[in-house]
Amino acid sequence: MSDENTTSETREHEGEAASDVSGGAMEPSDQSSPTNLGASKYVHAAFFVVGIVIAFVSGRVLAAVWNALAAWPAAIRVVPQLLLYGEDERPSFTMVAGVALGIVVVVRLFRNPNVRKWSDDVAGELSKVVWPSREAVTNGTIVVIVASALATVYVGLLDRLWGFVTTLVYGA
Repeated sequence: MSDENTTSETREHEGEAASDVSGGAMEPSDQSSPTNLGASKYVHAAFFVVGIVIAFVSGRVLAAVWNALAAWPAAIRVVPQLLLYGEDERPSFTMVAGVALGIVVVVRLFRNPNVRKWSDDVAGELSKVVWPSREAVTNGTIVVIVASALATVYVGLLDRLWGFVTTLVYGA
């Protein structure tokens, strides 16, 4: 009898969850709003940074390849359009191509189920991180600065002392 009650309660609960997702007013805990993204905003920022890096690197590589081909006489004979733009104008075109490539790669990565699962796992692990308070960071920084200053003074005094002893023993 208890199994039947548990099963019916589970079905009722699943029905409530389905009605919340399918329509009607959403609760304030909607995970899609920008203020409630939590740790996944860092993962999205990482995808954005990867896109920027890909765009920059591929733009530079394309510009280097274009410049190398434009300096190669055999390539100019085959494709004379390589010389249509000067060397200072080429990075503008190659950077646009790099941005397009970066967007395509990031969108493909973002839609890949394996990469998406991995990024969701990373976001889950980031949500478990406990960051230190401002006071703890300030106190730790002060301790490091004071300890470094004391160590510097100690080593400096030892250096002077041993320099003085060495001068006494060996003479100047």
